[in-house]
Amino acid sequence: MVSVSNNQPIIIRTERGLTISGTRITLYDVMDYLTAQYPPKFIRSLFDLTEEEINVALSYIEANRAEVEAEYQIVLRQAKEIQHYWEERNREHSARVAAMPPKPGREALWAKLQEQKAKHELEA
Repeated sequence: MVSVSNNQPIIIRTERGLTISGTRITLYDVMDYLTAQYPPKFIRSLFDLTEEEINVALSYIEANRAEVEAEYQIVLRQAKEIQHYWEERNREHSARVAAMPPKPGREALWAKLQEQKAKHELEA
């Protein structure tokens, strides 16, 4: 890891992974945009980083490319697993909610909603 004194930004390891000191921005956040070929100036403004913070992050990534890339792939795989879990869970929940009858007194509103859904499906 990079070590600099005088409150200059450094890359530290936290429970979230490799992080820019003084921020909650991980190198994996930066890698998402580097991989998508966004320019450093855009990434800097997106995360509200200083020039020094973005430079330290980019320098660390370049100097430790293999390590950062390996960890980044693990983070991507974990994010995909979490996303899949929640999509499945929400799919089951949505199906249960859709199967529920309308609350008493809202039958007309429910019928109108179903009519609008059918209309939109025909247009699509």
